Amino acid sequence: MSNLINSKWTPLFLSNFLSVYNDNLLKNSVIFIAVTWALPVWLTQSQLISIVSASLIVPYLFLSPVGGRLAVKHSKKKVFLLFKLLEIPIMLVACVAFYYHLVIVAVLAVLAMGVLSCLYSPSKYSLIRDIGGEEGVSFGSGVFETMAFLGVLIGTVTASVVSDLEYKWLIFVLFIGLALLGYWATKAIRVVEQPEDSAGSGHLNPVRFLIESYRYASKHKHVNSAVLGASSFWLIGGMLQMNLVIHSKQLYLLSNTMTGLVMAVAAVGIASGTWIAGKISGKKVRKWLITVGISGMAVFFLILTFLKLNFYVYTASVFMVAFMGGVFQVPNLSIIQQADLGRKLGDMIAYLNLVTFLFVLIGTFLFWLVTYLSNENSQVVFAVISLICLLVFLYFQRKSPEFYQDITVFFSSRKR
Repeated sequence: MSNLINSKWTPLFLSNFLSVYNDNLLKNSVIFIAVTWALPVWLTQSQLISIVSASLIVPYLFLSPVGGRLAVKHSKKKVFLLFKLLEIPIMLVACVAFYYHLVIVAVLAVLAMGVLSCLYSPSKYSLIRDIGGEEGVSFGSGVFETMAFLGVLIGTVTASVVSDLEYKWLIFVLFIGLALLGYWATKAIRVVEQPEDSAGSGHLNPVRFLIESYRYASKHKHVNSAVLGASSFWLIGGMLQMNLVIHSKQLYLLSNTMTGLVMAVAAVGIASGTWIAGKISGKKVRKWLITVGISGMAVFFLILTFLKLNFYVYTASVFMVAFMGGVFQVPNLSIIQQADLGRKLGDMIAYLNLVTFLFVLIGTFLFWLVTYLSNENSQVVFAVISLICLLVFLYFQRKSPEFYQDITVFFSSRKR
């Protein structure tokens, strides 16, 4: 806990939390509130929800290479701070949209926030190593991800609560207040960065950037494996989130409110898993946590597939799936942070963002395909996710067998 309140970490963690909080507050406010406005005749409520959800992530497909270049060629803190400053006028535009019920303007505000997040993401994540050094990447990555998932959870819950209140002005206070606090927290970051690589070159075409980044990552041990692992986490998590809606209603006949509660438990589980993984890792990258995390996910997904549980055991199983996912994610991110990449770390974070987006699309397609072929049988979806976990497990066993030896070494040293 002393590390968490240390001034060198706090501004970065707080800035990350506020950034994710505001993104999700805006997105979900549109979903909960703007759908009740008078929509254009060509736009249905379900289409609006789909468009808004996509607006935060589509920019990563096209602009990730640009974000990577900015993190390589310029001061990462200055890049981060500039885009946090631009967040303030965007949230002012969002306030105007909500005041006058301008749905298209509201969607454009969400898209603009997605663009900003994409462009500063490599700089933001790269600051973890600059602040904590090689020994701090596991702790930093763990808490950083914990703050992100708490931001998602609290942003979603806040939007749902505000949407039911009569005091609509509260949303304006939150939009502007969070943007101002985010800028203040980012400005308070104290960091000594490596010199900028002003001569750095790289492809801005997403396809060529992807190929070039894969080749560069191949020269650094485990980096491509970690990118695949971290991206698989988002594929699995996306399918889990979508399937919980169907599964909770089909097998447990839960209301929307109770289904939302189960999804909130999943978010808390991920945040708890990333926190614990960061604490266990300490000053090292505990690669064996990848083994524990993916194995644990597979086991609990199989439980969800084949057993009809009571509500409390079901919710606990969802928590454990998410918890194991958080444990799995931290060492993957730490491997990337620890690699000797220099200023190219920004490009590697952008590479990770791009691959993650592609995996999210694959997960969305798989979910659609499986539900279509199985007549929306949620247990079949869980079975497919279990299979994906097994494939990821086998991949790491083949590509990085020493990860499985690390767990024996760790516990042997603990006994001594």
